[in-house]
Amino acid sequence: MDNHTDNNFISLLLPEGLLNYFILSHYAITGQEVCLYLDEKNEVPDEYKNDKLQSKGFFDEITVQDFPLRGKAVYLHIRRRRWLDQTTGQTVFRDWDMVAKGTRMTQEFASFLKEISRYPSGKL
Repeated sequence: MDNHTDNNFISLLLPEGLLNYFILSHYAITGQEVCLYLDEKNEVPDEYKNDKLQSKGFFDEITVQDFPLRGKAVYLHIRRRRWLDQTTGQTVFRDWDMVAKGTRMTQEFASFLKEISRYPSGKL
């Protein structure tokens, strides 16, 4: 797959709303597994839109198991982004609880947000 893959097709495989915040960087199919690699978009979270932030890459990858696809286990390998607040010197990141409260979402996307929110920022 290349970076020009149709997002409409990809969105059928992922929790609804996920592509609003993440891009599919690549995938791998091995044996009985499908691995989808997702990177959080480099878009400043709404709660920090008035702050001077600089992207500082990603926290460590986490892996979440999703619904099987054609008899294969599906794993979402997720990298959440972090930014440096240039005024305070603190590392900031998207507050997934705030995203959940501020949007109308499917139960599937709500479950996804709950799962990735289990990992404290220091563990990502």
